[in-house]
Amino acid sequence: MTNYLLAGGGTAGHVNPLLALADALTSESASNKVWALGTKEGLEQRLIPERGYPLLTVERLPFPRKLGSYALKFPAKFLEAIRTCEMYLTEHKIDIVVGFGGYASAPAYLAARKLGVPIVVHEANALPGWANKLGHRFAAATGIAFEQTPLKGATYVGMPLRKEVEAICDGGDVAAARSFFKLDPKTITLLVTGGSLGARKINEVIDESRSVLSAAGIQVLHIIGGKSELAEVHSSDYVRINYCDRMDLAILASDFAISRAGASTVSEFAAAGLPALYVPYPVGNGEQKLNVAELISAGGGLIVADAGFTSDFVAHEVVQLMSNTKRLQEMATAAKSHGINDGTQRLLTLVQGVL
Repeated sequence: MTNYLLAGGGTAGHVNPLLALADALTSESASNKVWALGTKEGLEQRLIPERGYPLLTVERLPFPRKLGSYALKFPAKFLEAIRTCEMYLTEHKIDIVVGFGGYASAPAYLAARKLGVPIVVHEANALPGWANKLGHRFAAATGIAFEQTPLKGATYVGMPLRKEVEAICDGGDVAAARSFFKLDPKTITLLVTGGSLGARKINEVIDESRSVLSAAGIQVLHIIGGKSELAEVHSSDYVRINYCDRMDLAILASDFAISRAGASTVSEFAAAGLPALYVPYPVGNGEQKLNVAELISAGGGLIVADAGFTSDFVAHEVVQLMSNTKRLQEMATAAKSHGINDGTQRLLTLVQGVL
């Protein structure tokens, strides 16, 4: 029997590969036991228990960027998070820690190092975060989702995909997928999503563009994110929902997508051969632009800056592209050829090589 602690959370880029590996581990052997470590605020607090895995938590502690009262309290709080992780590792007799980044990973890495528990890191983004940079320094192995990720000695494994997404990488019943969302089974379909946390700018532009898209004969599946102020809508050619638990069907139903460029989204779209217009998140360290750079170069997608994504852009560029069936197919083929659909098995092999 092997006991695994999978640490990560916050966004889909951390949670989805964690769940993919958890499913692979438990499918491989009934004697494998998996615990997940996250916070009470991230997506993991809902998605991990829904998948049937126990969720252990630590306090959400962003690294302080400036001096202030929080920065003064941070060291003591971070030490407490490490002690909590040490307790979890001891109580559950954890044999190996696999970290995916996010607030829970850093204290888990340090606790594992102190107790001599081996560590494997998976970095989903082209530009690694500080937690995984830390973990990589003393990890037994590190897997990366993008070849250009600057972590020396890391192994390129791609992105672990959830089993339901893996299942559509070779195609599926498109009409049934559209019907699942109450869309017309035969009409060309645009998927719009801001990623797991939503994107106000994308939501507002698409809301303004509804009539133009409808006039062009394009139906829209619009996933707005739980924090959006827009209401859900179900009309004949426009469906707007807060959150989608069946992204596999959303991807399968669609001919083209508009999205942020989070690591999980980019990897899933490419593996399934879904071409997209990517609108990278304009704040942060620029990792979203890097996440999609190689896919864009391969012809599997387009990119536009957040400031350049407007209703005029949708009316002139997106509508024109979606009316060009040949171009869409070429982009789909390019995306598919660039995608990795066995990232879960690759990461599983990397983890097993450490034990």
